[in-house]
Amino acid sequence: MDAKTADNHLSELNTPAIRHLAWLCRAPQLLHSPLTFEPARYLSGALDSTFWAWDSNPGAAPALLREAPLKRLGFYFERLYRVLLEDLLGWDIILQNRQIQSNGRTIGELDFVVHNRTDDRIEHHEIAIKYYLGVPEPNGKTLWYGPNARDRLDLKTDRMLHQQSQRTQLPEARTLLDEVGITRPVTPRIFMPGYLFYPTAQEAIAPDYVPANHLHGQWCYLSQVTSSNIPGWVVLNKPHWIGRWRQSKAPETEDVLAALNIIERHAMPLLFANLEKDSTTGLWQETDRLFVVPDTWP
Repeated sequence: MDAKTADNHLSELNTPAIRHLAWLCRAPQLLHSPLTFEPARYLSGALDSTFWAWDSNPGAAPALLREAPLKRLGFYFERLYRVLLEDLLGWDIILQNRQIQSNGRTIGELDFVVHNRTDDRIEHHEIAIKYYLGVPEPNGKTLWYGPNARDRLDLKTDRMLHQQSQRTQLPEARTLLDEVGITRPVTPRIFMPGYLFYPTAQEAIAPDYVPANHLHGQWCYLSQVTSSNIPGWVVLNKPHWIGRWRQSKAPETEDVLAALNIIERHAMPLLFANLEKDSTTGLWQETDRLFVVPDTWP
């Protein structure tokens, strides 16, 4: 079963957190480098059976999946990643979100330090889930901005590769690792799934380091939206930016119009999914997604 077929199949899971975790395990990433961590290389063939078993008996699922979802996407993503490492891979988490201090000042943080039991090595994982919108420049290049335009793909990947993933080399980090008994070399790893959104009216070019199979959607300005566009749309609220959305009731045009009004009033980008009814399940399933941004963005 390829990743897309598996994603279609697992999008039918009823429990949102389990559905989100299933997506995370196979999601294409936005950065291909020697440091990229691919969970699918380590996960067993019985993975889907585990998800379905948890879904049919939520009490058997890990406790973190039974907690209420967090609206802060980064924190929720870290929670899912912890389940991936501990409950699916069976690896030991030695440190999580541990700040690195120098003379009473925080100079960085380690997302996860883990014992990769499969390869028997200590690894430092820096993780992020990211959504970037491509803005073509007059020089022919494309800049990829987050919905909050202070975030940019080129800046983030540079920071991940040359700063965040290298923090265990800092003397202060080495002291921290020594305190928990880590004297072996630490292997850096980066995990950064997400989406690139392409403008509807222009051509945008993804950077060479973004894998060809990356997940993608479209984006447009609020002034480009017409009434004929919006039948079938629903607003995607965090944490449901993770994985494909599904719902039992038909999309409501009034909800979309209210969301478009929010974009105009608060100058805030919003993410929408386009849904189509599945004739087999009767559910409305996401077929693609679109960011609508204020005309002043970025």
